[in-house]
Amino acid sequence: MKISAVIITYNEERNIERCLQSLVGVADEIVVVDSLSTDSTAAICRKYNVAFIEQKFLGYIEQKNFAADKATHEYVLSLDADELLSPELQNWLLQEKQAAQPADAYKFNRLNNYCGQWIKHGAYYPDRKLRLWKNGIGKWGGENPHDQFIPTTDVPTKIIALPILHYSFATRQEHVQQMQKFSSIAANTMQKKGKKANALRPWLSAIWSFINGYIIKMGWLDGANGLFIAITNARYTYWKYAKLRALNQNAQ
Repeated sequence: MKISAVIITYNEERNIERCLQSLVGVADEIVVVDSLSTDSTAAICRKYNVAFIEQKFLGYIEQKNFAADKATHEYVLSLDADELLSPELQNWLLQEKQAAQPADAYKFNRLNNYCGQWIKHGAYYPDRKLRLWKNGIGKWGGENPHDQFIPTTDVPTKIIALPILHYSFATRQEHVQQMQKFSSIAANTMQKKGKKANALRPWLSAIWSFINGYIIKMGWLDGANGLFIAITNARYTYWKYAKLRALNQNAQ
């Protein structure tokens, strides 16, 4: 098995080096597609043996498909710039590359670092993602900004309980700001697809988001950060549907 690692970036000088370092010796090719960064992302990437491609941002799904199409090897490994392979996952991948019959696709747990704390409950864990697949078996899909890789046919997928490490937010303010941004993107995406939301949808969806993340998935075990994550995710859900409702009303 030969692996092409693909990453999309925009102003990721805080994160990109540890991501690239985790791929050295594991990936046979590293492709970085950068959305015209204005910080030192490009300079950091060029310290490594990467194919560095500049491409104006097309949308999360579209940009990841553009990057995946640049992969030249048999398998594609997709990471976000604020992610890295854990040492355990690096060792496992090195062994799996020698397997006689590797799987067509692999899902990994994702362990999120939130304001310096590893979050092990709630909506943030195990946060399982399909991130390694045989080149050509599918495409990125979902609804922006929440992308997911979707195989075009039913393929055998192996679940590996070893973590991709994700440095999600350094501060709570960053989390709130991103949820505000993402809720606008999500509302616009849903509106373009003809989706509707009545007056109750924002409230009911937000309440369910909180109950699911904080109580059912035991986010409370992560203490104050677990509570803040559950509240902020609920706020995101409320904003998303409230903005969708406003967009539909304005379009009438």
